[in-house]
Amino acid sequence: MRDAPSNTDDVIDSRDVIARIEELESERADLVEATSEVETAVNEAATEDDAEDAQTAHADAVTALAEWHESDEGKELETLKALADQCEGYGDWAHGETLIRESYFRDYAMELAEDCGMIPKDLAWPCTCIDWEQACRELKMDYTEVDFDGVSYFMRA
Repeated sequence: MRDAPSNTDDVIDSRDVIARIEELESERADLVEATSEVETAVNEAATEDDAEDAQTAHADAVTALAEWHESDEGKELETLKALADQCEGYGDWAHGETLIRESYFRDYAMELAEDCGMIPKDLAWPCTCIDWEQACRELKMDYTEVDFDGVSYFMRA
């Protein structure tokens, strides 16, 4: 997978968000499983020394899980899940929706118009006189705004 999606990206594909969430949830699940296995070892310890070793290992596993939740990865998971929760009711999130950063939306609108053949390749008057701010306002009517950790993004409604 390419770099993890962040709120500094101009364009984000929902499938990248979903893949990163799954990756982070897998990391967390491994820590939860390790904690559970050590807890079982505590309960099944045959001797007092075994029990003491297992309790130490259990405490270490619980600490590792708590530290993971406070780590960059834990915070990233929380942020990405909040984004996904906002977006899942719109479009076809699971199969690929595009999120466009607000500060990039004008460039996106210009590229979209060009890609759709609305702007000729040999750009000349009157196409050089387009009010792109107005064009963006009108295009945004078909989009919904979502918050990605304090940054506004737009996606098709």
